Amino acid sequence: MLFRLDDNDYAFPSAELAEKDGLLAIGGDLDPLRLLNAYANGIFPWYNEDEPILWWSLDPRLVIRPGEMKVSKSLKHTLKSGKFEVKIDTNFRSVMQHCANTPREGQDGTWIINDMVEAYCRLHELGFAHSFETYQDGVLVGGLYGVSIGKAFFGESMFHSVSDASKVAFYHLHQFLQHHDFKLIDCQQETPHLKSLGAYPIPRHDFLIELEGLVTEPSLIGIWGNSEQD
Repeated sequence: MLFRLDDNDYAFPSAELAEKDGLLAIGGDLDPLRLLNAYANGIFPWYNEDEPILWWSLDPRLVIRPGEMKVSKSLKHTLKSGKFEVKIDTNFRSVMQHCANTPREGQDGTWIINDMVEAYCRLHELGFAHSFETYQDGVLVGGLYGVSIGKAFFGESMFHSVSDASKVAFYHLHQFLQHHDFKLIDCQQETPHLKSLGAYPIPRHDFLIELEGLVTEPSLIGIWGNSEQD
């Protein structure tokens, strides 16, 4: 059953009621409170520019827990080489724009349209959305962004223009989250790239039960580049 959201009500139906493909609801807006409520309930927006806002909760859900990342020998070599510099929360908008402009196999265009960029930049300003950025010779060559609530991090997208740059960003995200006692990274849907890093699918029901407790924990709000890290 597909639900239509009320513009004046930020509540969502249970993610368990989503259709087989994961589509749950249509409509509403990208107000920060609605977005945070969506993520806290295992739901995220994903739609094209000429469509109304579509809200999803996939089953199964791809996740990885801090402490479980697979680091290949080649990635270890890259990390030790020092060829990349990694920064946190210094160039959020540019990371989103690079993610939007990166071609995706099997996709025409991007779901990271201007309205999405502005909405997530607002979440970043409020301290709930974060970027991990990889630089080579001062140039942004890779990165990722996502949303943080409680002890859960919801990954949204990543990009690279140089080999291993997005993996290096993910490694530093993983280390940061482990250091700050996060318990779950939501990777949303399966991709070979994420599975190679150690992500794996779990039933949506199990994901939602775990998430319910994690989002009630205190959130690490603010610019993470100012947070103590390993």
